[in-house]
Amino acid sequence: MSDPQTVSVPGRIMAAEMAEQPAVLQRILDEGAPKIREIAAEIATRNPRFVLLTARGTSDNAALYAKYLVEILLGKPAGLTSMSTTTAYGAKPDLTDVLVITVSQSGGSPDLVASTKAAREAGAVTLAVTNNSSSPLAEVSEFHIDVLAGPEKALPATKTYTAELLALYLLIEGLRGGDASAAKELPALAAGVLVRQAEVKALAERYRFAQRLVITSRGYGYPTAREAALKLMETTYIPASPFSGADLLHGPLAMVDNVSPVIAIVPDGKGGEALQPVLDRLRGRGADLVVIGQQAQVDAASAGFALPAGVPEEVQPILEILPLQLLAYEVTIARGQDPDAPRALAKVTETR
Repeated sequence: MSDPQTVSVPGRIMAAEMAEQPAVLQRILDEGAPKIREIAAEIATRNPRFVLLTARGTSDNAALYAKYLVEILLGKPAGLTSMSTTTAYGAKPDLTDVLVITVSQSGGSPDLVASTKAAREAGAVTLAVTNNSSSPLAEVSEFHIDVLAGPEKALPATKTYTAELLALYLLIEGLRGGDASAAKELPALAAGVLVRQAEVKALAERYRFAQRLVITSRGYGYPTAREAALKLMETTYIPASPFSGADLLHGPLAMVDNVSPVIAIVPDGKGGEALQPVLDRLRGRGADLVVIGQQAQVDAASAGFALPAGVPEEVQPILEILPLQLLAYEVTIARGQDPDAPRALAKVTETR
């Protein structure tokens, strides 16, 4: 007979790592925040003229979230880099007085390391945000922030993603001299969301046999839409297309009908207000609309998951993604697959 301790239970690792997220968020606030403030204060003295963000995969969605923070809270232009311009084409842009933030869970991908090294040589202030303080990326960067998530063994990134979001929020708050008070309740709120897994399991029945999904949001919620689509595709293998609500109206809306599941992340704030016309159009097309957002929005949809009220919009993405991580997990289990080890994937993707 097999020893129960050695039997591999599908999704066991991903489930455990999702459950760690409240503790990880608290660790960042308690242990990481002082160092992040110190780094932010040093960078602020350099007065960077704009910010470039470099990342791949899940970390690219965290970088997109930081782009919104930089432009809205810091009032500086920000962009996502195309690493191949440096690594494949050998471009040498003048990055004097530019802050380059490279986000990577492992800090080991060769293109991230090479492009960050090139940025530093081109005059940029370079900052690595990783879950590995001894990584090659940390070594080539002038500054480094450890997201303190601890080892992540499941292939789908969960706790490192929310850790990156919080670390980046604290960084931007530090750069503008803010007090980051919007983040202090996040660990407790995250715990309150994660204990509602039974609600998500019931929701997962809608998608067990789905052929495709559309996921949409606006503003701070758009990076959540992209990350949710990535999680669903890499675990369930269901094609999931993320769209800004504005882009959805520019053509892709035509593929939505009364049998096409649509997940809408509706921020409580300006992003949700901007998304409202899109929700109205989706309802008009008879879409199977599931909402992640405030209770009133959930009540007006086919189904959904209500998020805590009164949370500042700029930190809502840290909570928005949690039911969607659970959804990816539950749909994968329902389809008889193992979310811990999606086919054809490796934990560290070594692109060049």
